[in-house]
Amino acid sequence: MGLTEREGKKDEKINGVIYNMSPAPGFKHGIINSNIHAGIKHGLKNSLCLVFMENLDFKYHPDINDDYLCPDIMIVCDRKGLKGSFYSGVPKLIVETLSPSTAKRDKTEKKDIYEQAGVEEYWIVSPLGSVEIYYLENGKYILEQNYMLQNDKEEEDYNAEQEIALKAFPHIKMTLGEIFEGLE
Repeated sequence: MGLTEREGKKDEKINGVIYNMSPAPGFKHGIINSNIHAGIKHGLKNSLCLVFMENLDFKYHPDINDDYLCPDIMIVCDRKGLKGSFYSGVPKLIVETLSPSTAKRDKTEKKDIYEQAGVEEYWIVSPLGSVEIYYLENGKYILEQNYMLQNDKEEEDYNAEQEIALKAFPHIKMTLGEIFEGLE
């Protein structure tokens, strides 16, 4: 699984190939994930849906093989797919925060896997201040929104107060400033 007991290290298995996700990404990665997770968790209060952060493997082909990914953030609404340390349903949202060791896979292989699995919303967040939001339309991801944080109020393109709402949960909103809060 994603967190091997013998080594205590996280990994992912894509098309039978195991990718070691150690060492852990930098602190900025954790701050961003925590900010997004907190906003979603608050918005899902009194809901059947759950949000997970870096602690639940996603088995995207449970009937075919034992490949799995460990998304940074994942919203699960079909609880029947939860078993032990993995989920085998279709998440409503997945967020991957880029790190040097995973950036290419997050933008290519993993994006394709989430698309084929039917994940309706996929965010790719960079600690450098960007957010790409993809919506699944007719089985393909379409880049719906693309932001680059400008938090200097003196600048013409200031956008830290730009709100982003989740597609499946439009009442859950966060600003770009809130996503990247604490990175300074």
